Amino acid sequence: MELDASPAFAAVVRDGVRPLLSGDGSSGKRPLPDGRLQVAGGWNRLQLEVPDVAVELARLRAAGVSSRTGEVVAGPGGAQVVLDDPSGNPVELFQPRK
Repeated sequence: MELDASPAFAAVVRDGVRPLLSGDGSSGKRPLPDGRLQVAGGWNRLQLEVPDVAVELARLRAAGVSSRTGEVVAGPGGAQVVLDDPSGNPVELFQPRK
C-alpha cells in the first residue's frame, strides 16, 4: 500500500497500476453542492494527478470548463475537483496529500 488513510482513502500499487480508493469519510463521497450523493454507477471517472489542483481548476475554468463538484475539496488523501469533459464525462483532478 502506497498511502493508507483507512477507512476513508487508500492508494495502492500493483503491476504498475495505482488505483486510488475512496470510501466513507473521504472527499470523494461528500454530497455535491446541490445535495445529490455520489453513488456507484454515475461517478466512475478518470483521475489525473496534478501538482496543484487549484491552479489547474483556475486555468480550466478560464477556458470554459465546468465543474461538477464546485470548488476544490480536501480529504484525507489530498485535494480534488471533478470536471466535465466536452462529452459530459467526469474527470477528476487530484493533488495527493503531502
